[in-house]
Amino acid sequence: MFVSMPGVPHEMKEMMTNTIIPKLKEKFNPPILLHRIIRTVGIGESFLAEKISEWEKSLPKHIRLAYLPGTAEVKLRLTGSSNGSSQLEKELDEQVNLLQPLVGEFIYGYGDEPLESVIGKMLRKKKLTLAIAESCTGGYVSHLITSIPGSSDYFVGTMIPYAYEMKMRQLGVKPEVLEKHGAVSEPTIIEMSNIVRAKFNTDIGVATSGIAGPGGATPEKPVGMVWIAYSDKNKTVTKKLSLTKDRALNIKYATVAVLNLIRTNLPS
Repeated sequence: MFVSMPGVPHEMKEMMTNTIIPKLKEKFNPPILLHRIIRTVGIGESFLAEKISEWEKSLPKHIRLAYLPGTAEVKLRLTGSSNGSSQLEKELDEQVNLLQPLVGEFIYGYGDEPLESVIGKMLRKKKLTLAIAESCTGGYVSHLITSIPGSSDYFVGTMIPYAYEMKMRQLGVKPEVLEKHGAVSEPTIIEMSNIVRAKFNTDIGVATSGIAGPGGATPEKPVGMVWIAYSDKNKTVTKKLSLTKDRALNIKYATVAVLNLIRTNLPS
C-alpha cells in the first residue's frame, strides 16, 4: 500500500493522525505498540546507561529501550508490543517504577512535558515566586519560563545586567566584589542571586554569569566557564559549569543547568 502525503508538515500530520493511521490499523490489524517517555536531566547518556544496565538487561523481550539524548538532557523511551493493551500498560508502568530507585534523582518528568513546565507546576504548587538575573544567558532562562501559560502566577521578573557596569549600577553588586573576583566568579554570582531576590521581593532568586564565547576568555577563565546560583531565604547554592567552545550551545546548556538547579533546590 502506498499513500501520497502533502509536504506541508501540519497538513501531513493532521492527515496521518486522523485518516491514514486509522485506515492502516483497520486494514492490517497490527500489534499494539505503546510508549513511555522518561525525561532525565543532570546526567550524561553513558553514565545513565551504566546506572541502569542491569535493569535494561532484565527487560522482557517485547519491551525495548531507546536512548534519546538532547541538549543537556536524556530521554528514555520504552516501547512495548503486544496484542492486548491493558496488560502492556501495566507492564510498562511496572518497568518505570523499577527505574525510579536507580535514577530517580535525575528523572524530572514523563511524556512530552519540558523541564520549564515541570518547574512551573512545582512553583505554583508550593506557592513560590521567582526572579532571575541573567548575564551570559541573555534572557533565555526567562524566555523558557515565560513560554509556559500561566507563568505569571510564579514568575515576577528578570534583569539582564550584561555589562560589567550594569551589574554594579543597576543590579547592585558591590564594586569590591567585582574588582577582586571578576564578573564570572562564585562571589559575584552569589551576590547576583541574592540581590535579584531582594529587589523583586521573591521567594527565589537565580543568576547566571559566564563566558559564552568565542571571545572574552583568559587562561584562568576559559570559554565555556559559567557560574550559576540559586538563592532562597534559607540557602544559596552555586555551581560551576565547564561547557563547550560553542556560544549557542553554552547558552542552552547553562539554561538547562539553571532550571535543574531550581528543581533540585526548591524547599519541601
